[in-house]
Amino acid sequence: MHHITVMALRIVLGLIFAGSVVIQVVMLSLLTLDVSTADPDVALIRTPLVVLTVLGILALQVAVVCVWGLLTMVRRGTVFSTDAFRLVDIVIGAFTAASLLAFGLGVALAPGEAVAPGVVLLIGGVAVMIGAVALIVLVLRALLVQAVRTDLEARQLRTELDEVI
Repeated sequence: MHHITVMALRIVLGLIFAGSVVIQVVMLSLLTLDVSTADPDVALIRTPLVVLTVLGILALQVAVVCVWGLLTMVRRGTVFSTDAFRLVDIVIGAFTAASLLAFGLGVALAPGEAVAPGVVLLIGGVAVMIGAVALIVLVLRALLVQAVRTDLEARQLRTELDEVI
């Protein structure tokens, strides 16, 4: 992978992480204050809204950190090793958790008149899309397994060839 590509992805990951921290600290604090002065129906959903949002952002941050670690392995040329599986498994878990949290947010917002049904449906769609990302990463993990296996076989064949020569 080209150095420019890795650097560009690191910049994007850094921006995502920094933006998520700003959202957690600033925006959710403002949301908590704003919702607490709102209609009683809205006040009932304040706690689930804030908790599920913070946990969803935390899942995103975990995935970003793991992808950063995978990029480091790419730069070092060690990504085709069993050490990468741990990071990929954590990414899959983070996206699965984020999908479940988004679904939980939709469930928490569904009852009552505080949130329009279309918004709840959109949140459900987002939950499905995040779950699809987890499944895509799971498929990519299977490809990584094959690549690691092929790399190991190639090393063994090189060793045998060196012995023959």
